[in-house]
Amino acid sequence: MMTSDYPLSRKPRMLFLFSDTGGGHRSAAEAIIEALDLEFGDRIQTEMVDFFKAFAPLPFNQLPKWYPYLVKVPEMWGLGFLLSDGSRRVRFINEAAWPYVRSASRRFAQQVSHDLIVSVHPVVNNPLMRAMGKVHRPYVTVVTDLVSTHAMWYNPRVDLCIVPTESARQLAVKYGMPNERLRVIGLPVAERFCHPVLDRPGLRARLGWPQDLPVILLMGGGEGMGPLEQIANAIAEANAPAALVVICGRNQTLKERLEARAWPIPTRVYGFVREMPDFMGAADILVTKAGPGTICEAFNAGLPLILYSRLPGQEDGNVRYVMEEKAGIWAPSSDQVVAALCDWLEHPDKRRQAGEAARALARPQAARQIARVLAGKVGVM
Repeated sequence: MMTSDYPLSRKPRMLFLFSDTGGGHRSAAEAIIEALDLEFGDRIQTEMVDFFKAFAPLPFNQLPKWYPYLVKVPEMWGLGFLLSDGSRRVRFINEAAWPYVRSASRRFAQQVSHDLIVSVHPVVNNPLMRAMGKVHRPYVTVVTDLVSTHAMWYNPRVDLCIVPTESARQLAVKYGMPNERLRVIGLPVAERFCHPVLDRPGLRARLGWPQDLPVILLMGGGEGMGPLEQIANAIAEANAPAALVVICGRNQTLKERLEARAWPIPTRVYGFVREMPDFMGAADILVTKAGPGTICEAFNAGLPLILYSRLPGQEDGNVRYVMEEKAGIWAPSSDQVVAALCDWLEHPDKRRQAGEAARALARPQAARQIARVLAGKVGVM
């Protein structure tokens, strides 16, 4: 049933603002749009816009291209996060930037005729809302950082701000968001990551993985970033009583190098894969960097986590969260990764308890719940 103020001949339109400065913003927007389609079919029109590319002036419109290089200097990234975080600092930054982005922001605001704006990126909120002035257009922010959320996310003028954790809600209040405009729902992830694991032996048989050994899944994101090779070699050289699966992403050079190696333990090497939900469902331990999307996907699969790297600033809280909730271990060196793995392999009860803690943190319905909230904002029920 649909109740709406819109003519039956016109579907309500939602604009999703993201940018490819990290994969999480696009993934979150796509997960919500997928959930809208699953929940409401074709009753809502959606559009995604990378706002940096669409309206930001030079040099900001190049940030999606620069981002992969910027995060290769994590210490500088973390320093920038620290120095820019906080309500007063954000106000200063926004005021300083406004004369430069004002014209572009106003041009973009004039083009927006959608019934609801949904932002999944912190940088766009202030300039666009300021450019809209007194013209009220329903605006919802969906925060895609898990715990250590930057003050830039929070603009008290938005109609609603959806956050993934209680820790993020508390930070939002600290940064001036009215509590009545906040909702803790979870981080939206794609539907394929939201189903319970029902047949692990069947998944392993299809993938050709051993049935009689614990499987360690090692990954570093879509680009195969981080010390994957060093960690993989350390695990192999420890001769751990387990099988190893390494996901190299789009790093073809790394994939070819690992494939050419003689492995002392059963090892499978993959490039970019689209079967990650099955991989997580078939594995026993996930060794990964502390990205929020991957962590939440692991929670949904009930996978215990060993985190070997994080982006300083915005991912520091992810590590604390996983450790405090006893869903995983922080191991920032290959030796520490091996030590944590050996402990879990020797004491499977510890591994099982971490997996149960991870499952308790799962919010597999987050994308659908967010979709229903957004649909309610445009009168679709």
